[in-house]
Amino acid sequence: MSPDTQQLPDTRRADPDTRRSKADVAVAYDIDNEFFRLWLDRGMSYSCGIFDDTDDLDEAQRAKLSVIHDFARIRPTSRVLDVGCGWGANLEYLVRERDVADAHGITLSEAQYAEVLRRELPGVTASCVDFRDYEPDHPFDALTSICMIEHVCSVDDVRSGRAAAKYDAYFRRTWQWTRPGAHFGLQTILRDRVPRTREDIREIAWASRHIFPGGIAPRIEEIAQAAAPYWEVMQVRTRRLDYQRTCAEWRARLRRHEAGIRKRWGDRLFLDYDRYLTACVNGFARRQLSLAQWSLRRVDDAR
Repeated sequence: MSPDTQQLPDTRRADPDTRRSKADVAVAYDIDNEFFRLWLDRGMSYSCGIFDDTDDLDEAQRAKLSVIHDFARIRPTSRVLDVGCGWGANLEYLVRERDVADAHGITLSEAQYAEVLRRELPGVTASCVDFRDYEPDHPFDALTSICMIEHVCSVDDVRSGRAAAKYDAYFRRTWQWTRPGAHFGLQTILRDRVPRTREDIREIAWASRHIFPGGIAPRIEEIAQAAAPYWEVMQVRTRRLDYQRTCAEWRARLRRHEAGIRKRWGDRLFLDYDRYLTACVNGFARRQLSLAQWSLRRVDDAR
């Protein structure tokens, strides 16, 4: 693999959003790659699998990647950007199973970036960079982004009315990275119903502060409105129950490794992630959270 040499800006000079995002992403993803490897699927997809035709988590995750591939209209000759590429599951799927020859991933997590490099995927490059600072050398034919947009806004952004401008900036920037005719396969967690009990409010707020600080899932109408000037919504499919099932499978796998996790990383990490995954299972079951997959087409005359 030939990694991109582009690195994070010096955080001593970076704007406050970049500094905050870097620290928040480290809390969420830079614990230890071996910890996540214990309870995610073999490809390390940290997002909703699709259980339409399977009961197996690994197959469900490949089915999800297939949907995103198709929604982005990717061909072997496409130059593809994966925004928020995680540990490289989607990049590996594209080049190993769909014969894509040129794929680039960006992530702000140093641990995830290291894992992408470790995989030595043919035709894959990567950058450890904030999406707001990323500048490609050439435009892309297709984009994918799987559950990264949850890091674009914070709770404070929503409360202060800054969220709409930040989502608009995200879709404008992705538009700028692409050539005419491009498509975008996007997957997003969604805020849905307001929690009805104090316990549910407490658990969701706790997970937001301790597991994914600085982020918040958008509402479906926020995505549709922000994307509209730059990307036409061609198709959208919600997958709430699939994500409930995915989180339940993660929790079961986590619990099977309880003794080893407690011994290697301590009691607190196991207890925190068991609590977090339980909050997720309940949140999707009670429609406080949902999941959407979007097929977007570039609006070529946008400005």
